Amino acid sequence: MTTAETIDIEQQLEIPTYDKMPMALVRGEGPYVWDAEGTRYLDFYGGHCVSLLGHCHPNVVAAVQAQAEQLIFYSNVAHSPVRARAARRLADLAPDGLGNVFFANSGSEANETALKLARTYTGRSGVVAMEQGWHGRTLGSLATTHDETYRAPYTDVLPETTWVPVGDLDAAEAVLSSEEIAAVLLEPIQSIAGMRAMPADYVQGLRALCDATGTLLIFDEVQTGVGRTGTFSMSAPLGATPDLIALAKSLGAGVPVSAVLVDDAVAAAVDPGDQGSTFGGGMLAMAAVEATLRTLVEDDLMGRATDIHTQVAEAVGPVVEEVRGRGCLMGLKLNRPAEPVIDALRDQNVLVGGSSDPYVMRLMPPLVVSDDDVTAFAEALHAALDATSAPARAH
Repeated sequence: MTTAETIDIEQQLEIPTYDKMPMALVRGEGPYVWDAEGTRYLDFYGGHCVSLLGHCHPNVVAAVQAQAEQLIFYSNVAHSPVRARAARRLADLAPDGLGNVFFANSGSEANETALKLARTYTGRSGVVAMEQGWHGRTLGSLATTHDETYRAPYTDVLPETTWVPVGDLDAAEAVLSSEEIAAVLLEPIQSIAGMRAMPADYVQGLRALCDATGTLLIFDEVQTGVGRTGTFSMSAPLGATPDLIALAKSLGAGVPVSAVLVDDAVAAAVDPGDQGSTFGGGMLAMAAVEATLRTLVEDDLMGRATDIHTQVAEAVGPVVEEVRGRGCLMGLKLNRPAEPVIDALRDQNVLVGGSSDPYVMRLMPPLVVSDDDVTAFAEALHAALDATSAPARAH
């Protein structure tokens, strides 16, 4: 099937979702993908920050294939050795005290579960979230997504959320002191907002406020987690440990899966039946999780994430205004709108992403890109900038 045929069928039969790239991808290997006509692209986008180990990593492929030959699925009403192995690896990498795991299928589900656990544990209903934050599209997580464009059609049925500006501890204290708040929810790096990093002292201040008011602190690490930023969780570099962490995206290296890491005290208050998911913890997903985490540790890929960030920053720093983010979760602030540059990069056979900040492009390369891949990206970016125009500056 050609690209044109594929696009025609999808446009006829699927309801609209994203403004899709004009390509039909059919194969992937490492940091590369190929379209239906055989064109190869260097993938620094990773299908929305998913392909942590690159495409079709042999360890993940072998694990999923072996599991598929044994038992494709049975719900988590039964015990499973592959789920036990995945849970053990995840608990071993979790911050101290957060070695309790709930498996689900998507980042939105993980955030929604974390919010439910917080409300049940505290007996409160209020939630504080950050301005410009993004947490998902199911109703509970959508309620905490700041962009009103996505919330507006459902306002009448969304739980109430109070938003506070990032960095303003006084605003957070005023809400937490005067209202019954179950949880504070934040992304350590607001990726879609343009890779806006949370200041460490601000997050530490939120941790202290939550402790003082009996509020739970939730990290949405759907994008920052699983080693992409150089550490398994951002709790270490931020110097603050949350009560709950939502993980997804990179966790299965391409296989849909998510998880919530739960504090010991919160986990002790959960009873059988309080949470559930038919497909959460399914065997194929668990095989992918175990293989991903094993590879992450054995190949020291978290350290490689930091090296890649340094290499990209050195290669493109002179031609961009700012390099944001950590590890393989990067934002490049340009001196011109990013969208034409993103299109020009695609013409150079390189895939990157945009953000809600029109001047910031997002890079989410896999942790397996080589030095040559970084050089190829930098050369393509130079060409893309040459092919686009920067706005004239006032004198």
